[in-house]
Amino acid sequence: MRFLGPQISHSCRLPPPGEFFDQGAMTESTSSSIAPLLLRNLLTSAFIFADKPFILLAERYKLLETIRYFLISAFLFFLRLLPSLFPSLNPSGENYGYPLKPKKGEIYSPVAASGRAESGISRALTQVLSIVNDIPVSSRKYEVVRSLAERLIDENLLEGNKALREVNCAALSAAFTRTLSQLESAMVAEEGGGGSGLVSGGGRDGGYYVGKLSRGLRAIRYYGDVVWQRGRARNQMSQFGCSAEKLAAELLWLAQKMEACGCVDEAVYMWASASHVAWLALSAEPRLQGSLVKVSAFLFKQSREIGKIAEDEESTKEHLRRTNMNMLMSWLPLLCRASNGTDAPVLSISERAELERILEQIIGTLEQEEEQEKVLSLWLHHFTHCPSSDWPNLHDCYTRWCTASRKLLLH
Repeated sequence: MRFLGPQISHSCRLPPPGEFFDQGAMTESTSSSIAPLLLRNLLTSAFIFADKPFILLAERYKLLETIRYFLISAFLFFLRLLPSLFPSLNPSGENYGYPLKPKKGEIYSPVAASGRAESGISRALTQVLSIVNDIPVSSRKYEVVRSLAERLIDENLLEGNKALREVNCAALSAAFTRTLSQLESAMVAEEGGGGSGLVSGGGRDGGYYVGKLSRGLRAIRYYGDVVWQRGRARNQMSQFGCSAEKLAAELLWLAQKMEACGCVDEAVYMWASASHVAWLALSAEPRLQGSLVKVSAFLFKQSREIGKIAEDEESTKEHLRRTNMNMLMSWLPLLCRASNGTDAPVLSISERAELERILEQIIGTLEQEEEQEKVLSLWLHHFTHCPSSDWPNLHDCYTRWCTASRKLLLH
């Protein structure tokens, strides 16, 4: 069982496959970004020069001070919105559209997109899995494309060839990465910005009181970032045309396929790193929460199985311990607070009992004093603050930790 955790970024927002460039393309992208940067700098310099005569007058007249503050705030807000209003002026060079879409006048080439030579079956499977992400469930072609992906994966497995198994693993890992990124964007769009609740008193202090300019400017910059992220997320959703619930269901399907191909450890690591998705899930719709609970339950189970296989490999055990810690800290709150369903329970009684045992076993692999305390303290907080749910019940695990901690102090 391969464990490739350290090779994957810890960032919550994972880049879609194919988003790499060769040296020539990178040089061309850098050259094309000079013009928008120059325009931005010229606008900023002109505004600063025009603002100088107002400085002395603003100190003498309150009305001019208010007008000056408003103009500065509006200008900073405009700078923040400039890349989203004019995508061609985006200096970052990011491509928020379809990652395998060729530029105008180019011919589609998966080899050029990936930056390395691949086999035809590898490119075909990657393309099919990408299309599965982008087609909405309501489309009559969705089942056709998904069935084609299932058939390609299963036929590669039936051959019993290591190279074909690696083809499956590479394509499925890239698809899981891309789907997780799309899920985060979809959740941000559906929630309405994903972070509006984080606005503190800075917006109130700086937005309406003259003389507190620095706090006001920070608030303006924050709102500019929020609007920009919301516009980008909605743009992605309008292109992909898929819901967060659909993407969560596809993540479970991809994880199951990765388990069959022997590379589910990559899905476990990426799920443990998706802390922002886990945070957004706490305020998501109950149906979406249920889908995410299913993904978490499956990957917690797979993490335990990986631990059984890697008992004799110290380096793998250490990577897995850190991954388990991250996954517990990210997804345990959702397990406590998610709607378990009344008409159609998300997990059956036996599945819930099994997951409780799995969680206790995983917690037992963490460091006794510090890591277990953090996890169990987090569980106790969310478990007691959610009166509508009594699961997962880790009371026995918490009691054992208290007993062990007491003995450690006495000795």
